[in-house]
Amino acid sequence: MLTKIDINKSIPQERWVEFFDQFSDGNRGRHISIEILDSELGDEELIQNAPLMAMVYDPPNKGNKLTIETGKHEVTYAHTVESPKEVLTGQDANGIMLAVQIRDAAGVPTLIKLAS
Repeated sequence: MLTKIDINKSIPQERWVEFFDQFSDGNRGRHISIEILDSELGDEELIQNAPLMAMVYDPPNKGNKLTIETGKHEVTYAHTVESPKEVLTGQDANGIMLAVQIRDAAGVPTLIKLAS
């Protein structure tokens, strides 16, 4: 069963480039899992326990997509969320980031869980 994390802090779209740059710098190498949370097709875990390399957001004038890359020295897996519409985060009581959720144009969330 997939773990439920309370994700409740919204990141404004105008801050996404800066947020994902800082997030990548602060969490590079931290192990993540990526899940698609689809109420119609069912949840799907794409990757688990892989080191984060980067999360790169390209704004609408540059493609409008978010790419999540994993790998230690080179990219070994990449997942792209096309036309993201919402970015939410979840933290523990100490402010440590535990998850990022990105909702695409169709309303389907991609959940990135970070190892604690």
